[in-house]
Amino acid sequence: MALDLNTLRAHFPSLDTGLAFFDGPGGTQTPCPVADAITATMTGPLSNRGVTSPSELNAEHTVTAFRAAYADLLNMPADGIVHGRSATQLTYDFSRHLAKDWKSGDEIVLSRLDHDCNVRPWIQAAERAGVTVRWIEIDPDTTDLDLGSFQRALSTRTRLVALTAASNVLGTKPPVRQIADLAHGAGALVYVDGVHYAAHHLVDVPALGADLFVCSPYKFLGPHCGVLAGSPELLETIRPDKLLPSSDAVPERFEFGTLPYEILAGATAAVDFLTALDPGTRTTRRERLTHSLGSLHEHEQALSTRLGEGLRALGAAVTVHCRAADRTPTLLMSFDGRDAREAQTHLAARGVVAPAGSFYAYEPFNALKLEDPALRAGIAPYSTTNDVDRLLEGLSTFI
Repeated sequence: MALDLNTLRAHFPSLDTGLAFFDGPGGTQTPCPVADAITATMTGPLSNRGVTSPSELNAEHTVTAFRAAYADLLNMPADGIVHGRSATQLTYDFSRHLAKDWKSGDEIVLSRLDHDCNVRPWIQAAERAGVTVRWIEIDPDTTDLDLGSFQRALSTRTRLVALTAASNVLGTKPPVRQIADLAHGAGALVYVDGVHYAAHHLVDVPALGADLFVCSPYKFLGPHCGVLAGSPELLETIRPDKLLPSSDAVPERFEFGTLPYEILAGATAAVDFLTALDPGTRTTRRERLTHSLGSLHEHEQALSTRLGEGLRALGAAVTVHCRAADRTPTLLMSFDGRDAREAQTHLAARGVVAPAGSFYAYEPFNALKLEDPALRAGIAPYSTTNDVDRLLEGLSTFI
């Protein structure tokens, strides 16, 4: 397995600026094939979906291709793929859909590790339904989830367990399958935020044990939108509020209004771009994705190791808050006696993009008493050893 990094990077006009981008956890740079797909869809014959004119068929084929691409990416049936404006919007939608069946005395379990996208919608839905919220806590020594707290929170009254597959600030990857099996044993649904996870790993939704799984293509080279995956059989049991004339078929019943066909085309192009990174001689798109993303994982992990070693060499002036053994190539750090925003500005002056903030990770920052803001650096497919060295050099002149 090997990535041709020079060929990969040549597809990204934004890299011609000479900037070293470490802001991928907030959204990656976009390759030309994704932008070209968006442009071609918008400027080609296009109408609302139908089966008569070429323009109607173009729209229909765009939707079909999108569902097929994300079915392959997530290892799910194509009719279990739902488009949304964002993971946040999809989670708010499904919190309302699912809460229709909740009643007083029911409980849900949330995770302190999660982005607020997978926390606040559920809390607000629970408050409206009179449902109790319980928590999976974080072990401050390891930054892993405390599974003992989960077992204490879970009961036969639990209707839903919502957790992340990877923290967007700490990179921690909790044992989702283990948690899902326990949740299913109690009769609860499992909703997984895979936004950060899907940017760094090939997703297998059934293997994770997720009943519903969300991700965001703009975190892995695509346009700004969200994708939810669930089994069609489960989606058939969920009844959203919808317009009377709109389709009641799954998954269309969850997609409100006319779909943004150009965004769907760009999201499909992102999957195809990832598929072509290092496809080997495999036959199906899922097989080619497995090979390509395996190579990508090796590349990102090597850079993450280099970055981690370099940060340790800077000494006590830099505190890295990511301590989980199993995590993504994302590092959160703070600086002794210095504001992380100053570090962001210092790096930006040297052509290195690494943002400071709390990144909507309200619960992890509170649970671990992390200083806000902190600096986050994430490795992306187009990252290089030179980028890592520039980041480390910039930090060495800051501390």
